[in-house]
Amino acid sequence: TAASMVAAPLGGPVRIGIPEEYGHAILSRALGAFAKRHPQVDITVRYAHSGAQIAALAAGELDLAVVFEWQDLSGGEVLMHDPTVWVTSELHHMHEERPVPIALYNRAGWCKDFAIKSLEQRGLAYRVAYTSDTNGGLRLAVTSGLAIAPISRSNIPADCRELTAADGFGDIDSSNVVLRRNPNASGEAIVSMAEAIREAFTNR
Repeated sequence: TAASMVAAPLGGPVRIGIPEEYGHAILSRALGAFAKRHPQVDITVRYAHSGAQIAALAAGELDLAVVFEWQDLSGGEVLMHDPTVWVTSELHHMHEERPVPIALYNRAGWCKDFAIKSLEQRGLAYRVAYTSDTNGGLRLAVTSGLAIAPISRSNIPADCRELTAADGFGDIDSSNVVLRRNPNASGEAIVSMAEAIREAFTNR
């Protein structure tokens, strides 16, 4: 609650994992609000894909993790619904090419099970024109006119747009953004940081 954020200053470490997509718009807001109230807390932030964050949480390397989930299996707290969609540049119109050039993550599992499958289900010919291990890399591919890319709906770059069913595309997945907590990690600093993250998503 807001009251917990204005209580006596806290100390100790808090280790957070979060997708790159939410680092600037969401986490910066959460950290700014938290640091003003609890400047003695040592904060560590890890940017990585959801699989790596979940593994780090299980290994006890993180206290809190914000992750994408495609099935409600974790018992974590849903912060927002943010499906992944195909995104194209409004300046380059790469989605009109055939085969359509696509940018993908280097990680094969999700790309095969969701991104590529969504194209194949619609009978769209494609070629992998670009790969990256980060969301920023995919955004660059789109804005540079190299390819279309799978990007979360809330993170579409300027001068770009979602490719909808009217374009022959559609949602890639129906993912939620979920806050998970290490069950073995405790302390008021962790509770307060979770509240700051929750409020940042609520007020995005």
